[in-house]
Amino acid sequence: MERYSHGEDAAFAELYDAIAPRLLGFLRKATRDDFAAEDLMQQTLLQIHRARGTFIPGARVMPWAFAIARRLIIDGARRRRVERRLFSDTSVDDAETYEPVGEMPTADDLVHARRLEQRVRERLDALPEVQRTAYLLLQQEGLSLKGAAEILGTSVSAVKLRAHRAYVALRAVLRETGEQS
Repeated sequence: MERYSHGEDAAFAELYDAIAPRLLGFLRKATRDDFAAEDLMQQTLLQIHRARGTFIPGARVMPWAFAIARRLIIDGARRRRVERRLFSDTSVDDAETYEPVGEMPTADDLVHARRLEQRVRERLDALPEVQRTAYLLLQQEGLSLKGAAEILGTSVSAVKLRAHRAYVALRAVLRETGEQS
């Protein structure tokens, strides 16, 4: 992977041979669908190719590849869930898609939520890369501290510190808007 990340395109064949069997096995087990697994495999390899310049030399490749694949699986599941809600018949007879609706948010609530989301996103984008990456690996990817440390090529303590600093910065946004005491 290091050679590939430094622009040696021929190294991709070796990388593929090394990671493809385990990655495809992981995806087949996760999806229980050969076609979906193969599609996700291609998407994962494409993401690896796109992100190859950000690969940290010395880091282990498999946890990084699994994290990318896992994110793609989660994104696909979220997309399908949204599509089902948008395009399904929500009749009361269909217990699978029917979800009781609580109190509907007001327009002011929606505007406030969007502004808060934008401020959190801006603060997250403004974080130093190491803090933002640690936060995203732990919160969005759902990795353990040890898994994030392996991907980042650092210690568990360093990941804790980076994530803590990110949490502090994001909590400040909530305090500024009165969302948290």
